[in-house]
Amino acid sequence: MTTATRKAPEPETTGVQARSKISLAISGSGGAGVITAGEMLLSAAAAAGWYGLMTRSTGPQIRGGEAAALLTLAAEPVGLHSAQFDVLIAVDWMNTDRFAAELVLTPESLVIGDSALPDDAPAFAVDSGARRADMPLKEMATEIDGGRINMVAVGCLSALLGIPDDALENAVRAKLKCKGDAAIASSLDCIRSGAEMLPSVLDDAAAAQFRLAPAGQRRDRWLISGNEAAGLGAVRGGVRFAAAYPITPATEVLEWLAPALDRVGGILVQAEDELASINMIIGASYGGVPSITATSGPGLALMIESIGLATSAEVPVVIVDVMRGGPSTGIPTKSEQSDLNIAVYGMHGDAPHIVVAPNSIGDCLFTTQWAVHLAEDMQAPAIVLSDQFLGQAKSVVDPPANVSFITRRITADAPEPGYHRYAVTDGGVSPMAVPGTKGGQYTADGLEHSPRGTPSSRVEDHVAQLAKRRRKIEEFDYGDHWATVDGDGAVAVLTWGSTAEAVRLGADMARQEGIAVKTVNLRLLLPAQPARLEAELSGVDAVVVVEQSEGAQFHHYLRAHYDLPGRVLPLNQPGPLPIQSIDVLNKIREAIQT
Repeated sequence: MTTATRKAPEPETTGVQARSKISLAISGSGGAGVITAGEMLLSAAAAAGWYGLMTRSTGPQIRGGEAAALLTLAAEPVGLHSAQFDVLIAVDWMNTDRFAAELVLTPESLVIGDSALPDDAPAFAVDSGARRADMPLKEMATEIDGGRINMVAVGCLSALLGIPDDALENAVRAKLKCKGDAAIASSLDCIRSGAEMLPSVLDDAAAAQFRLAPAGQRRDRWLISGNEAAGLGAVRGGVRFAAAYPITPATEVLEWLAPALDRVGGILVQAEDELASINMIIGASYGGVPSITATSGPGLALMIESIGLATSAEVPVVIVDVMRGGPSTGIPTKSEQSDLNIAVYGMHGDAPHIVVAPNSIGDCLFTTQWAVHLAEDMQAPAIVLSDQFLGQAKSVVDPPANVSFITRRITADAPEPGYHRYAVTDGGVSPMAVPGTKGGQYTADGLEHSPRGTPSSRVEDHVAQLAKRRRKIEEFDYGDHWATVDGDGAVAVLTWGSTAEAVRLGADMARQEGIAVKTVNLRLLLPAQPARLEAELSGVDAVVVVEQSEGAQFHHYLRAHYDLPGRVLPLNQPGPLPIQSIDVLNKIREAIQT
C-alpha cells in the first residue's frame, strides 16, 4: 500500500518575500539517482504551473564517477541557469569537488548534506560561506524498506520549495511506474521522511527564504528536451526513416524517434556504426523516403565522405550533430560549439550543403523541421548543429507554433525519353526519379557525371555540375528564418546556437543601463547570407561576437564570409562552462568604451 506524501508545516514567511526564481543542484556519485531526482522535481514543478530548466553534469565514465542535476524553477520561461546556485543538496559527497567551477555558491546559498560526512564537504562549498544544514540522508533512507537517498533529498527539496504533494506524487508514479508498486511506495515514504525532517535542520525563517512564490494560472506546457524536440521536428518535416549508432549526447534523438516513427509508419534502424548509418539514410532517401541520422562530433567526422557522396549524387539527407567538447573523444557529457568548422568546411572538394543551428530547446523542433524542408526542396544534405546543453537539457516551455512548410521533393514521375537526372536547370534542382520508375534509370555515385548521370571527367561537365550544385543552395529563398534579430543600436551582438540565451539576457541588461543594442542570432550558417547581414548591421559601430569555442571558430567564420563594420570584440571560451549574461554585458560595456 502506498503511503501518501505529507509536508512539514508551512513556515512563517512574514517579512520574507517568496522567490519568483530559484536555482538548485543535486549532486552525488554516479548511480546515486540524482538525475532521476531532478527530473521528478522538474516534472512536479511543471505540473504545478512553474517554468523550469534542468541540465545534467556528469563525468565521462560509463559507470561511477560524479553526477549533478542542475535546476532552475521560475514564474517565467527559463533558458539559462543563473551564475550562482541558491541550494545544493549532496546525496553523497563523492567527487562533488569536481563541480567546483559549475556550482558557484555564495554566503546566501544553502548547502544540505549528510551529517555523517561533515568533513568531506568539498572546499568550494565550505569556502563560499554558504549556510550548512546537516541531514542524516543515508540513515533516513536505510530505515525505510527499499529506501533511496535520492528520494529523501527529493522530499527535503519539495518541502523547502513548496511543491504541492499531488504534483510530486504524480511525478514519482510516472517516473517509477515500470519499477512496480513497491518501489513507488518506498520512494513516497522516503519523500515524506525528507519533508518531515526539514524543520529539524532548518528553522522556518531560513527555510522561507527559499520558498517559491505560488505559480500563476496553470497552462498547457511542454516538458521536453532539445533532443526530443529535434526528433519531433524531423517527424513533422516528413522523415520516415532513421538510421544511427548511439553516441552521447545524441542518443535521445534516436530513443524518441524509434517509437514515434513506428506510429507514423516509419522505421528506425540501429546501425553497426556511423559509416553504416549515413550510408543507410542515403540509400533510403535515394529510394524516395525522407531520412535522418543523429550523431556527435566523432560520428560526424566518420560521415564526412558519405555526406560528400550525398552532395554529388544530390540525395537529400539530414544529419543532427549534438556537439560535445572535443577534440577526439573529448568530453562526451559536456557542451561546446566546436564542430562549426567541420560542419561548414569538412567536405573535400567544393561540396555545397546546408548548415543550420537551433537557438533554444524549443527551437530544436523548428530548426530540424526546417532542415528537412531545405534538404528535400534542394536535394542536398543538411546538417543541424545542436549541442549537449540544448540536446540533453529538459525544459518547461510553451508549446512551439506548429509551422507547416510546403516541402516537396521534385520527382520525375513520368520521365521523358532520354531522362537526364542531373539536367542543368534554372534553379539548379532537377527532377529525381525514384528507383523503379519506368524510364527513370540513372547512375547515382560519387564520381563527377554528365547531366544524364554517366561518370565523366570532361571539363564542361565538371564545371556545369559544380555550378548547378552551388546555385541551388545560394539562390534558394530562405525567408526570415535565416536569423533572429532583436533591438537596434550602434552595438550589435552576433551569436549562434545555445549561446543565444546568454546574449538575449545580456542585451536586456545593457538596455536597462541605457545602452542601445541589436542582437543577431544566426540560424542559417551555410550558405552565408552577406547581403542580409549587411542590411542588419547598417549603422553599427561595434560588433560583439559570442561563442563557446576556444579557437573562436564563429569569429573566423564571420570574418571569412562577411564584412563586419567597425570594431569587432570576440567573446569566446571553451566548454563546458556556459557563457553567462554578465559576460555578454561586460563585453557590450567594453564595446561602447573603446
